[in-house]
Amino acid sequence: GSHPPLEDMPPRIVEHPTDLLVSRGEPATLSCKAEGRPPPAVEWYKDGERVETDREDPRSHRTLLPGGALFFLRILHGRRGKPDEGVYVCVARNYLGEATSRNASLEVA
Repeated sequence: GSHPPLEDMPPRIVEHPTDLLVSRGEPATLSCKAEGRPPPAVEWYKDGERVETDREDPRSHRTLLPGGALFFLRILHGRRGKPDEGVYVCVARNYLGEATSRNASLEVA
């Protein structure tokens, strides 16, 4: 039979995040790039919990970049804890399914 020129495809991760060691107060980027048709929506999870970015909270220091990477304006690290430290994964979804990246740990030096 004849195929439509573009078939919808489930997401796949084409660029995985890598482990980061970041100094306190420095910016950092966790890379993630996903392909799919329609283009998948990317979400980030840290230690199993969804990461809120400035889309949900304008005061957030974390930004979801257009390609899917997670950008930290500065790594937070206080006496009360290390809110940015942990294990991150990015998840890309469209209506055909989802793809999960490899784990990447972010450590504060």
